[in-house]
Amino acid sequence: MTRTQSSPVWHPFTQHGLERGMPEIARAAGAWLETSDGRRIFDAVSSWWVITHGHGHPKIIAAIQRQAAELDQVIFAGFTHEPAETVARRLVAMTPLGLDHVFFSDSGSTSVEVALKMALGFWRNRGEARTRILALENAYHGDTIGTMSAGARGVFNAAYEPLLFDVGRIPFPAAGREQQTLDALEATCRKGDVAALIVEPLILGAGGMLMYSAATLKEMRRISTKHRALLIADEVMTGFGRTGRMFACEHAGIAPDILCLAKGLTGGSLPLAATLATSEIFDAHVSTDRARMFFHSSSYTANPIACAAAAANFEIWKNEPVLERVADLAGLQSRCVAELADDKRFANVRQLGTITAFDLAGATASYLSDAALPLRAACLKRGVLLRPLGSTIYVLPPYCTGTEELSKVYAVISDAVDEVCT
Repeated sequence: MTRTQSSPVWHPFTQHGLERGMPEIARAAGAWLETSDGRRIFDAVSSWWVITHGHGHPKIIAAIQRQAAELDQVIFAGFTHEPAETVARRLVAMTPLGLDHVFFSDSGSTSVEVALKMALGFWRNRGEARTRILALENAYHGDTIGTMSAGARGVFNAAYEPLLFDVGRIPFPAAGREQQTLDALEATCRKGDVAALIVEPLILGAGGMLMYSAATLKEMRRISTKHRALLIADEVMTGFGRTGRMFACEHAGIAPDILCLAKGLTGGSLPLAATLATSEIFDAHVSTDRARMFFHSSSYTANPIACAAAAANFEIWKNEPVLERVADLAGLQSRCVAELADDKRFANVRQLGTITAFDLAGATASYLSDAALPLRAACLKRGVLLRPLGSTIYVLPPYCTGTEELSKVYAVISDAVDEVCT
């Protein structure tokens, strides 16, 4: 079934003047979606990068049902509950060393917004005039005001420019230009007013699935530490196995000062986010002066049902061979993209862990590329959900994906490109 334009729903990242009907999804299992009229669609983007183990994992669903019957919601200012305590302890244990405090929110954007506020509050409470935020060119960190400010300026946020604050831009460390990035970071940090550098470790997601080396990330950590600038790692997309490790920072052997997590935190079942910080940052907000507290909250902070889903997700990671599945999927992806290496239709074929991406040869790199919507429609017609980032096609499936399923995805991409671009 397809909802007509008469629906009152306003969809995200959707130009309703061009997309006039939305397939109605009725159910999902594993890596597959099913429409209300019974059509099956392979979820090759993990429903916007959130689904890890697959849709409807029985252990997560059971945990949600149990928790809903016991405690559905409680204000988290002045109270706590067991699911939140469990998740916080597990996060501290599994993330890079030194991230000892966990602040809950409910989306990737808010986890980054929290991180930016933590960084600025840290320096203000210490009495130091550090207010400048640095970010990489082409970055995307979310759609709230602070996160749009940290993201690249362009079509995503042009209409909201009057609301955005100034952020320093560091060149993206493309292969062969890494030193330019590091030199720019060094020069900017030397001024002494940098509060924090925020990065998506190893891969810029919505910015075009642009990838850079772990060695460069490690150097950025070294430079920020040298100049006492905080490092914020936005692992909203990269966390929970996407890059082949539990967290992308592990590839570089670094620990950020602040870590942002969301998407895969609950296995993709419910919205929940967490921002982890060091004791030094937490302690800067601890005082008998109420004016120095951390002023942030959302009504559903640490929702018990969402936290129960996250706790069940952690049990899956603990008791099932998830990293083996991640490695298997990465291997399948490698074999698939290897076949594209000599395909003249594609350029800049690349992979990081379970994520692959490639550009349409000769196409202008633009999110508003004319090819994006026809490609998406052509793939959907063939039973595969993909959302090209302009002229960049990427494949980011759940970890339960098998050989035949992934082969189908790449066959569909090939057919769709032939249909749309020739």
